[in-house]
Amino acid sequence: MEAESLWWGIWCTSADYRYGMTMAGHREKQAADQPYLNLATKAYVLADAQLKQHETGEMNLYAAMADSLQARLYGLRWENRATARAGVRAREHYERALALDPSLADAYLGLGLYNYYVDTLSKMARILRFMMGIPGGSKEEGIRQLHLAMHYGQLTPPVARFYLAINLHNYDQRYEEALQVLRPLVEEYPQNPLFQLAIGDLYAKLGRKPQALEAYQAAAASPNMAEPACHRKIQTLAQASLAALRGTALPGH
Repeated sequence: MEAESLWWGIWCTSADYRYGMTMAGHREKQAADQPYLNLATKAYVLADAQLKQHETGEMNLYAAMADSLQARLYGLRWENRATARAGVRAREHYERALALDPSLADAYLGLGLYNYYVDTLSKMARILRFMMGIPGGSKEEGIRQLHLAMHYGQLTPPVARFYLAINLHNYDQRYEEALQVLRPLVEEYPQNPLFQLAIGDLYAKLGRKPQALEAYQAAAASPNMAEPACHRKIQTLAQASLAALRGTALPGH
């Protein structure tokens, strides 16, 4: 949980507004990333120690989630080999968790994201994936699994909902579908500026400017956060979003 909290700070400070969307696309390697990676490693070591004593679906789930934490950051830093290693190991643990306990619907978050992202790889990356023996995936299967995590998971429904909406927007341009996925999250957590920015982007793509304006203004008016760098980035993103909506995009956006 602590690593997950740190992740959203990383996602926030890494995000940019480009092509009408707030998205964390790339992050340079930073010393500040190490505490997050240390927590992910610690979680894996603890789960692995329990698995060596007695294998359970739950401990496979925790091991998989620890690997997924690492894969997310490596992917954001474009460290492709490290991302692949962590992602494949996470996939194995998720599948084993479900084999041992089919009720662990939280495992579908990791499997869904794996299947979705692997299916978005470029042609060259697909060739490399095949040569490295990395299992393939299907976007539609990933979407199905993310829906399972959204509706039946205990730990992961908000995260599954956010990533599914972001992916439908970014990779598939299924804006109305993404909006329907994201709206309950915004209604439940109206003070979360990242959610407001995300739904504002979708309203803007759908030509619903009044709703987009309201969402962007809500993000800009969000209270100070515990992490000042994230709060400053939110203000920058909100300003860029509002400028684009008004047809006066800021330089570099």
